[in-house]
Amino acid sequence: MIGTVARRPIRGPIPIALLLIALGWIGLTIGAPLATVLVEATAKGSDAFFAAFGDPDAQAAIRLTLIVAAIAVPLNAAFGLAAAWSIAKFNFRGKSLLLAIIDLPLSMSPVVSGLVWVLLFGANGWFAPWLEAADIKIVFALPGIVLGTILVTVPLIARELIPLMSAQGADEELAASTLGAGGWTTFRRVTLPNVRWALLHGVLLCNARAMGEFGAVSVLSGHIRGLTETLPLHVEAVYNEYDFVGAFACATLLAGLAVVTLVAKTILERAGASAAKKGSAK
Repeated sequence: MIGTVARRPIRGPIPIALLLIALGWIGLTIGAPLATVLVEATAKGSDAFFAAFGDPDAQAAIRLTLIVAAIAVPLNAAFGLAAAWSIAKFNFRGKSLLLAIIDLPLSMSPVVSGLVWVLLFGANGWFAPWLEAADIKIVFALPGIVLGTILVTVPLIARELIPLMSAQGADEELAASTLGAGGWTTFRRVTLPNVRWALLHGVLLCNARAMGEFGAVSVLSGHIRGLTETLPLHVEAVYNEYDFVGAFACATLLAGLAVVTLVAKTILERAGASAAKKGSAK
Protein backbone atom coordinates (compact mmCIF):
# COMPACT_ATOMS: atom_id res chain seq x y z
CA MET A 1 0.00 0.00 0.00
CA ILE A 2 1.33 3.42 -0.90
CA GLY A 3 0.70 6.22 1.55
CA THR A 4 -0.36 9.62 0.35
CA VAL A 5 1.77 12.66 1.08
CA ALA A 6 0.21 16.09 1.44
CA ARG A 7 1.67 18.55 -1.05
CA ARG A 8 1.73 22.30 -0.68
CA PRO A 9 2.25 24.93 -3.35
CA ILE A 10 5.67 26.59 -3.39
CA ARG A 11 5.40 29.90 -1.61
CA GLY A 12 7.87 32.15 0.09
CA PRO A 13 11.44 33.12 -0.81
CA ILE A 14 13.22 30.12 0.74
CA PRO A 15 11.30 27.35 -1.11
CA ILE A 16 11.55 29.31 -4.36
CA ALA A 17 15.29 29.84 -3.85
CA LEU A 18 15.81 26.14 -3.14
CA LEU A 19 13.85 25.22 -6.28
CA LEU A 20 15.89 27.62 -8.40
CA ILE A 21 19.13 26.20 -6.97
CA ALA A 22 17.99 22.65 -7.76
CA LEU A 23 16.95 23.58 -11.31
CA GLY A 24 20.19 25.48 -11.87
CA TRP A 25 22.29 22.56 -10.64
CA ILE A 26 20.39 20.12 -12.86
CA GLY A 27 20.83 22.44 -15.84
CA LEU A 28 24.56 22.77 -15.15
CA THR A 29 25.35 19.10 -14.53
CA ILE A 30 22.85 17.40 -16.86
CA GLY A 31 21.29 19.84 -19.29
CA ALA A 32 24.51 21.57 -20.37
CA PRO A 33 26.45 18.35 -21.11
CA LEU A 34 23.55 16.88 -23.10
CA ALA A 35 23.18 20.12 -25.07
CA THR A 36 26.93 20.17 -25.72
CA VAL A 37 26.85 16.64 -27.10
CA LEU A 38 24.04 17.51 -29.48
CA VAL A 39 25.63 20.78 -30.62
CA GLU A 40 29.02 19.19 -31.26
CA ALA A 41 27.45 16.23 -33.06
CA THR A 42 25.65 18.49 -35.53
CA ALA A 43 28.42 21.12 -35.81
CA LYS A 44 29.21 20.14 -39.41
CA GLY A 45 25.67 19.50 -40.51
CA SER A 46 23.33 16.55 -40.68
CA ASP A 47 25.31 14.81 -43.46
CA ALA A 48 28.41 14.53 -41.28
CA PHE A 49 26.25 13.47 -38.34
CA PHE A 50 24.66 10.54 -40.16
CA ALA A 51 27.93 9.67 -41.93
CA ALA A 52 29.39 8.80 -38.52
CA PHE A 53 26.94 5.91 -38.25
CA GLY A 54 27.91 4.63 -41.70
CA ASP A 55 31.41 3.83 -40.45
CA PRO A 56 31.78 0.01 -40.30
CA ASP A 57 33.60 0.29 -36.96
CA ALA A 58 30.75 2.33 -35.49
CA GLN A 59 28.21 -0.20 -36.73
CA ALA A 60 30.26 -3.04 -35.27
CA ALA A 61 30.46 -1.20 -31.94
CA ILE A 62 26.71 -0.64 -31.85
CA ARG A 63 26.06 -4.27 -32.77
CA LEU A 64 28.41 -5.56 -30.07
CA THR A 65 26.87 -3.28 -27.47
CA LEU A 66 23.41 -4.63 -28.25
CA ILE A 67 24.65 -8.23 -28.16
CA VAL A 68 26.32 -7.76 -24.77
CA ALA A 69 23.21 -6.16 -23.31
CA ALA A 70 20.99 -8.87 -24.80
CA ILE A 71 23.06 -11.52 -22.99
CA ALA A 72 23.85 -9.76 -19.71
CA VAL A 73 20.42 -8.30 -18.89
CA PRO A 74 18.37 -11.55 -19.07
CA LEU A 75 21.00 -13.37 -17.00
CA ASN A 76 20.94 -10.63 -14.38
CA ALA A 77 17.13 -10.67 -14.43
CA ALA A 78 17.10 -14.42 -13.75
CA PHE A 79 19.65 -14.04 -10.96
CA GLY A 80 17.88 -11.01 -9.50
CA LEU A 81 14.55 -12.84 -9.37
CA ALA A 82 16.08 -15.93 -7.79
CA ALA A 83 18.14 -13.99 -5.25
CA ALA A 84 15.30 -11.64 -4.27
CA TRP A 85 12.82 -14.51 -3.95
CA SER A 86 15.21 -16.50 -1.77
CA ILE A 87 16.17 -13.56 0.45
CA ALA A 88 12.68 -12.10 0.85
CA LYS A 89 10.63 -15.28 1.19
CA PHE A 90 12.90 -17.61 3.18
CA ASN A 91 15.16 -17.61 6.22
CA PHE A 92 18.51 -19.37 5.88
CA ARG A 93 22.05 -19.15 7.13
CA GLY A 94 24.23 -16.77 5.20
CA LYS A 95 21.43 -14.40 4.12
CA SER A 96 23.37 -11.34 5.33
CA LEU A 97 26.48 -12.58 3.54
CA LEU A 98 24.51 -13.04 0.30
CA LEU A 99 23.15 -9.49 0.59
CA ALA A 100 26.66 -8.16 1.13
CA ILE A 101 27.99 -10.04 -1.89
CA ILE A 102 25.15 -8.71 -4.06
CA ASP A 103 25.97 -5.15 -2.99
CA LEU A 104 29.74 -5.58 -3.46
CA PRO A 105 29.87 -4.51 -7.14
CA LEU A 106 28.20 -1.21 -6.21
CA SER A 107 31.18 -0.28 -4.05
CA MET A 108 33.84 -1.76 -6.33
CA SER A 109 35.53 0.15 -9.13
CA PRO A 110 34.46 -1.05 -12.60
CA VAL A 111 38.14 -1.33 -13.47
CA VAL A 112 38.57 -3.84 -10.64
CA SER A 113 35.51 -5.68 -11.94
CA GLY A 114 37.40 -6.16 -15.19
CA LEU A 115 40.73 -7.02 -13.61
CA VAL A 116 39.31 -9.91 -11.58
CA TRP A 117 38.33 -11.68 -14.81
CA VAL A 118 41.77 -11.00 -16.27
CA LEU A 119 43.26 -12.61 -13.16
CA LEU A 120 41.10 -15.67 -13.70
CA PHE A 121 41.01 -16.03 -17.48
CA GLY A 122 43.83 -13.86 -18.83
CA ALA A 123 47.00 -15.10 -20.52
CA ASN A 124 48.65 -15.56 -17.11
CA GLY A 125 45.44 -16.24 -15.22
CA TRP A 126 44.55 -19.12 -12.97
CA PHE A 127 42.66 -21.00 -15.68
CA ALA A 128 44.91 -19.98 -18.58
CA PRO A 129 46.46 -23.44 -19.20
CA TRP A 130 43.06 -25.14 -19.34
CA LEU A 131 41.58 -22.43 -21.58
CA GLU A 132 44.56 -22.58 -23.92
CA ALA A 133 44.34 -26.36 -24.16
CA ALA A 134 40.61 -26.14 -24.94
CA ASP A 135 41.17 -23.26 -27.40
CA ILE A 136 38.69 -21.06 -25.51
CA LYS A 137 39.20 -17.31 -25.48
CA ILE A 138 37.48 -15.22 -22.83
CA VAL A 139 39.57 -12.09 -22.26
CA PHE A 140 39.75 -9.80 -25.32
CA ALA A 141 36.64 -11.53 -26.67
CA LEU A 142 32.87 -11.42 -26.29
CA PRO A 143 32.68 -13.74 -23.23
CA GLY A 144 34.99 -11.50 -21.23
CA ILE A 145 33.04 -8.37 -22.12
CA VAL A 146 29.80 -10.08 -21.10
CA LEU A 147 31.29 -11.28 -17.80
CA GLY A 148 32.58 -7.80 -16.96
CA THR A 149 29.23 -6.25 -17.78
CA ILE A 150 27.35 -8.81 -15.71
CA LEU A 151 29.55 -8.24 -12.68
CA VAL A 152 29.06 -4.47 -12.81
CA THR A 153 25.29 -4.65 -13.29
CA VAL A 154 24.40 -7.70 -11.20
CA PRO A 155 23.01 -5.80 -8.14
CA LEU A 156 20.63 -3.55 -10.07
CA ILE A 157 17.68 -5.90 -10.61
CA ALA A 158 18.06 -7.77 -7.32
CA ARG A 159 18.13 -4.52 -5.37
CA GLU A 160 14.92 -3.35 -7.06
CA LEU A 161 13.11 -6.55 -6.12
CA ILE A 162 14.36 -7.36 -2.61
CA PRO A 163 12.68 -4.43 -0.73
CA LEU A 164 9.39 -4.96 -2.54
CA MET A 165 9.30 -8.72 -2.00
CA SER A 166 10.27 -8.26 1.66
CA ALA A 167 7.45 -5.75 2.17
CA GLN A 168 4.93 -8.04 0.48
CA GLY A 169 5.80 -10.96 2.72
CA ALA A 170 5.00 -14.58 1.96
CA ASP A 171 1.30 -14.72 2.88
CA GLU A 172 0.02 -15.00 -0.69
CA GLU A 173 2.56 -17.69 -1.57
CA LEU A 174 1.61 -19.66 1.55
CA ALA A 175 -2.07 -19.36 0.67
CA ALA A 176 -1.42 -20.60 -2.87
CA SER A 177 0.61 -23.50 -1.49
CA THR A 178 -2.20 -24.37 0.92
CA LEU A 179 -4.62 -24.48 -2.01
CA GLY A 180 -2.41 -27.02 -3.74
CA ALA A 181 -0.33 -24.86 -6.10
CA GLY A 182 3.18 -26.11 -6.82
CA GLY A 183 6.31 -24.02 -6.47
CA TRP A 184 6.54 -23.04 -10.15
CA THR A 185 2.82 -22.28 -10.37
CA THR A 186 2.99 -20.13 -7.25
CA PHE A 187 5.95 -18.22 -8.61
CA ARG A 188 4.39 -17.70 -12.04
CA ARG A 189 0.83 -16.88 -10.92
CA VAL A 190 1.44 -15.08 -7.61
CA THR A 191 5.01 -13.86 -7.07
CA LEU A 192 5.88 -12.68 -10.56
CA PRO A 193 2.71 -10.58 -11.16
CA ASN A 194 3.26 -8.83 -7.83
CA VAL A 195 6.75 -7.67 -8.77
CA ARG A 196 6.39 -7.12 -12.52
CA TRP A 197 6.72 -3.32 -12.39
CA ALA A 198 9.78 -3.43 -10.14
CA LEU A 199 11.28 -6.12 -12.38
CA LEU A 200 10.74 -4.02 -15.51
CA HIS A 201 12.24 -1.02 -13.72
CA GLY A 202 15.31 -3.03 -12.74
CA VAL A 203 15.69 -4.45 -16.24
CA LEU A 204 15.51 -0.92 -17.64
CA LEU A 205 18.26 0.37 -15.36
CA CYS A 206 20.36 -2.74 -15.91
CA ASN A 207 20.10 -2.37 -19.68
CA ALA A 208 21.08 1.30 -19.59
CA ARG A 209 24.10 0.56 -17.41
CA ALA A 210 25.11 -2.47 -19.50
CA MET A 211 25.06 -0.49 -22.76
CA GLY A 212 26.97 2.41 -21.22
CA GLU A 213 29.58 0.46 -19.25
CA PHE A 214 33.14 1.61 -19.91
CA GLY A 215 35.60 0.69 -17.14
CA ALA A 216 35.24 -3.10 -16.93
CA VAL A 217 34.75 -3.45 -20.68
CA SER A 218 37.82 -1.32 -21.37
CA VAL A 219 39.98 -3.72 -19.34
CA LEU A 220 38.55 -6.87 -20.90
CA SER A 221 38.01 -5.87 -24.53
CA GLY A 222 41.55 -5.24 -25.76
CA HIS A 223 40.18 -2.31 -27.81
CA ILE A 224 40.20 -4.31 -31.04
CA ARG A 225 38.54 -2.03 -33.56
CA GLY A 226 35.54 -3.63 -35.22
CA LEU A 227 35.67 -6.75 -33.01
CA THR A 228 35.71 -6.05 -29.26
CA GLU A 229 35.02 -2.32 -29.18
CA THR A 230 31.65 -1.40 -27.68
CA LEU A 231 29.98 1.94 -28.30
CA PRO A 232 31.48 3.77 -25.28
CA LEU A 233 34.95 2.53 -26.24
CA HIS A 234 34.36 3.56 -29.85
CA VAL A 235 33.41 7.07 -28.74
CA GLU A 236 36.69 7.37 -26.82
CA ALA A 237 38.75 5.97 -29.70
CA VAL A 238 37.22 8.29 -32.29
CA TYR A 239 37.56 11.28 -29.97
CA ASN A 240 41.25 10.52 -29.43
CA GLU A 241 41.63 10.58 -33.22
CA TYR A 242 40.20 14.13 -33.22
CA ASP A 243 37.07 13.07 -35.08
CA PHE A 244 34.90 15.14 -32.78
CA VAL A 245 31.77 14.99 -34.94
CA GLY A 246 31.97 11.19 -35.15
CA ALA A 247 32.59 10.88 -31.41
CA PHE A 248 29.76 13.16 -30.39
CA ALA A 249 27.40 11.67 -32.99
CA CYS A 250 27.89 8.22 -31.47
CA ALA A 251 27.65 9.77 -28.02
CA THR A 252 24.16 11.00 -28.89
CA LEU A 253 23.05 7.36 -28.96
CA LEU A 254 24.20 6.94 -25.37
CA ALA A 255 22.66 10.27 -24.38
CA GLY A 256 19.45 9.27 -26.12
CA LEU A 257 19.48 6.02 -24.18
CA ALA A 258 19.68 8.03 -20.96
CA VAL A 259 16.69 10.14 -21.97
CA VAL A 260 14.66 7.11 -23.03
CA THR A 261 15.56 5.41 -19.75
CA LEU A 262 14.36 8.44 -17.80
CA VAL A 263 11.05 8.59 -19.68
CA ALA A 264 10.47 4.84 -19.38
CA LYS A 265 11.38 4.96 -15.68
CA THR A 266 8.77 7.66 -15.08
CA ILE A 267 6.13 5.69 -16.98
CA LEU A 268 6.88 2.50 -15.05
CA GLU A 269 6.79 4.30 -11.70
CA ARG A 270 3.39 5.78 -12.51
CA ALA A 271 2.10 2.44 -13.75
CA GLY A 272 3.38 0.72 -10.62
CA ALA A 273 1.83 3.35 -8.35
CA SER A 274 -1.47 3.07 -10.19
CA ALA A 275 -1.45 -0.73 -9.92
CA ALA A 276 -0.64 -0.50 -6.21
CA LYS A 277 -3.52 1.90 -5.61
CA LYS A 278 -5.93 -0.40 -7.44
CA GLY A 279 -4.69 -3.36 -5.42
CA SER A 280 -5.07 -1.53 -2.12
CA ALA A 281 -8.58 -0.40 -3.05
CA LYS A 282 -9.80 -3.97 -3.50
